[in-house]
Amino acid sequence: MWNKMNFQEEAVQVMNSDFKDLSEVASRLANHAIKFAGIGWGGSFFGFFAAVAAIYLLVLDRTNWKTNILTSLLIPYIFFSLPSFVFAVFRGEIGKWIALVAVVLRLFIPKHFPDWLELPGALILLIVVSPDLVASTFRNDLVGVIVCLVIACYLLQEHIRASGGFRNSFTRANGVSNSIGIILLLVYPIWALLTILF
Repeated sequence: MWNKMNFQEEAVQVMNSDFKDLSEVASRLANHAIKFAGIGWGGSFFGFFAAVAAIYLLVLDRTNWKTNILTSLLIPYIFFSLPSFVFAVFRGEIGKWIALVAVVLRLFIPKHFPDWLELPGALILLIVVSPDLVASTFRNDLVGVIVCLVIACYLLQEHIRASGGFRNSFTRANGVSNSIGIILLLVYPIWALLTILF
């Protein structure tokens, strides 16, 4: 009987020790993963993810699911959250040609220039004509992350207020998709802040 009780107590102690070791290893793994992902692919992945969420909200606003948010704020958000390789493509010759076509269409054929192209055209123009201080330094720094965080928080707050409260923003049919899209906007700046601060 005593041997069985000693064995059970010893087994519990060994298991507690193993769980303690596992928690320490998991903690170290999480710290290393955050540092590695922030340095490497994590920032680009979440930036692309956030830019796609912002584009989703722009498209959603142009369809029959009208939102109550100021969608023009999504343009600087996309500007600051777009991954570097995509940003470089639009900042190069491709972006210049797209901007030229958009300006020519807008100037000379304004009746045939669709309204839904206003904001994407503004984004391309912003990417092409922004000075290097904004395009290179601020985009990849704390300034761009803070701008994205402020825009995402403001849009979430305005959406909740326009929906009539937090509960309504997640229970109405069009409120759910808008709420999820706006919450996804918070992912990139929060991740980038964590990697910059830690």
